Amino acid sequence: MDKRRVLVIAGSDSSGGAGLEGDQKVIAAHGCYAMTATTALTAQNTQGVSAIHHVPSDFVVKQIDACIGDIGVDVVKIGMLASAETADAVADALRRHGSPTTILDPVMVSTSGAQLLPNIAVLNLRTQLLPLTTILTPNIPEARLLLKNAELEAPETKSLDDIVNIARTLQSLGPRYVLVKGGHLPLTKDGRISTKDADHHTVVDVLYDGHQALVYETDYQSSKNTHGTGCSLASAVASNIVLSTNPDLNNSIPNAVANACRYIEAGIRTGFPLGHGSGPINHFHSLGTRALPLESNLREWVYEKGGFEERMRKAWTQGRLGL
Repeated sequence: MDKRRVLVIAGSDSSGGAGLEGDQKVIAAHGCYAMTATTALTAQNTQGVSAIHHVPSDFVVKQIDACIGDIGVDVVKIGMLASAETADAVADALRRHGSPTTILDPVMVSTSGAQLLPNIAVLNLRTQLLPLTTILTPNIPEARLLLKNAELEAPETKSLDDIVNIARTLQSLGPRYVLVKGGHLPLTKDGRISTKDADHHTVVDVLYDGHQALVYETDYQSSKNTHGTGCSLASAVASNIVLSTNPDLNNSIPNAVANACRYIEAGIRTGFPLGHGSGPINHFHSLGTRALPLESNLREWVYEKGGFEERMRKAWTQGRLGL
């Protein structure tokens, strides 16, 4: 049996760019089969969220049981959990179903910086779900919130070294892998956090497995059509794990992350404006009449302290920076 079954446990985005709707587009674009367990409904568009309706946690569990009990599941992707009760209920359900491969995208902090989950929900997510998680995919504000919740040091990020250290500390809380998404904090040419638009040069995502950090580096793209990038990256990782023919997760996960980064890179590059705010990425860039043969700028390398500056120096001397 060809198994490409991904169960998404997350909130709905009425505008279609993120949440369950965005996840299903990503999974379909990869040729996989998406199932859903809805945790919350949002009244949302490209300009923001105006209202949230929480789905009772026992009904969330009924959705999970209905999908897995009949169709089965190969990878679970978790997004917005909305409440402490739902975080606990989802953890219990995953344990009952044999703790499947799980990608946890902890939707906890809004783009504006507001905390979306109460502290008790963050606590339950951290203590109940992180030990069941195969890959944790926080952005930097979410990563720092988890560290603060665990009463661990969460310093401000100023460089690539700081992002790697955050990934290392988070991995000690239980997940098998941590993928820290750096799209909200572009880097300068020398690997420092950029504070000026003119200095935005590189975007990095850092994958840490308990032994080494892999850096996935792409050129910064100036675009307002980035709504749903975090949700979509996590779902793309889930889809690529399902599609992998390698039975060893240790070998398939780094490649799955690389493929997911390329997918998001192309989705931003081919995005088209919708609405009056932050439009969505183009989830179907590889399909239909909009498909274009695109080259990727993704560069993958093993992290070594001080290595970023050396790579930039070599690229400069070899004329590869395109400046």
